[in-house]
Amino acid sequence: MPGAGGRGAAWARWLGTGIWGLFLLPVSLSLEVSVGKATTIYAVNGTEILLPCTFSSCFGFYDLAFWWSYNSSDTYRILIRGTVKNEKSDPRVHVKNDDRITLVGSTKEKMNNVSITLKDVDFDDTGKYTCHVKNPKEKDLQHHATIFLQVVDKLEEVDNTVTLIILAVVGGVVGLLILILLVKKLVTFILKKTQEKKKECLVSSSGNDNTENGLPASKAEEKPPTKV
Repeated sequence: MPGAGGRGAAWARWLGTGIWGLFLLPVSLSLEVSVGKATTIYAVNGTEILLPCTFSSCFGFYDLAFWWSYNSSDTYRILIRGTVKNEKSDPRVHVKNDDRITLVGSTKEKMNNVSITLKDVDFDDTGKYTCHVKNPKEKDLQHHATIFLQVVDKLEEVDNTVTLIILAVVGGVVGLLILILLVKKLVTFILKKTQEKKKECLVSSSGNDNTENGLPASKAEEKPPTKV
């Protein structure tokens, strides 16, 4: 039956996809490396800059290796190498190719931090800095993240005038809408009370007219009985 065969093939494809997904799931949840949300950081010439890097692994780690590399248009070099024995040990440096670099990493409180600082930066330090991590516990799985360092004469002050104007306009519009809603509610309340008072007056006025114009008038029009 063609229909049954088609359903069987579809079921086989679905089952195969599910099994393959189970194999991929541990990979997607395994070693991750991050240098933060910023893709570019700026440093003033002659100052010190922090190059952040953290890692995580849902499977844990042992003898984890890490290293930082520098890459520009014409240069590539390894800046520092080290290892982290286990989750209770702090990172240790084995090779450092630049005396200006200091490891500031720590695994305390599960921070898994292998960040470095670079002091006395100069314009030649502009380029890409990549943090590499390799975890033997995950069959030497490797992961890395890159951040771009731009060295400048001075940091430019950001003009927030436009932003402040936009925020002020938005705040004013929101405030105006709230004021309109409050006025609307107040007017509705006043109109409701006014209508209630009018109804009370109409009811009271109607009762007085029936008493004064009805009964006395009917009594005045009564004629004495005719004598025989």
